[in-house]
Amino acid sequence: MNKKIAILSTHGFEESELESPKKHLEKQGWTADIVSPEAGTIKSWAEKNWGKEFPVDVVLKDASADDYDALVLPGGVINPDQLRTNEAALDFIKAFFKAGKPVAAICHGPQTLISAGLVKGRKMTSVKSISIDLVNAGAEWSDEEVVVDNGLVTSRTPKDLPAFNKKMVEEFSEARHHSVV
Repeated sequence: MNKKIAILSTHGFEESELESPKKHLEKQGWTADIVSPEAGTIKSWAEKNWGKEFPVDVVLKDASADDYDALVLPGGVINPDQLRTNEAALDFIKAFFKAGKPVAAICHGPQTLISAGLVKGRKMTSVKSISIDLVNAGAEWSDEEVVVDNGLVTSRTPKDLPAFNKKMVEEFSEARHHSVV
């Protein structure tokens, strides 16, 4: 079955955390759209410098969670910091949870879930620097390469991408999960 996945991102995402999951999803024969508040292209961050630009497939104002089977939230320091203050982005994320659709977030990506009020009581992981933020928001944080909790896949850093990609595909292949909103 062909799936359609949204990858919500803006400028400053960690290049490998968008590119690797996107390629892995497309390898399954699925569509992986980059959804962004900006039209045109968004620029990645590649470890210590600006990286490649990626074309935006759907502008956020024209996107609906109803059109997608699942959501990916790449990390990077700048990207989630921008998205977590964007009400349209938070509403888009909340719609996936409300519909019981799976979501995968890596590195700093879970910051958007904190701002959307979606982490309380969830088992999660992330880059260590935001672990206290997740704990303070009510998440049960653990230092593991990948954690799955009722359709929510989280991972720490680019070195965990193989495990993240594998679990993401497993969760995205399953039926819907229980709504948590």
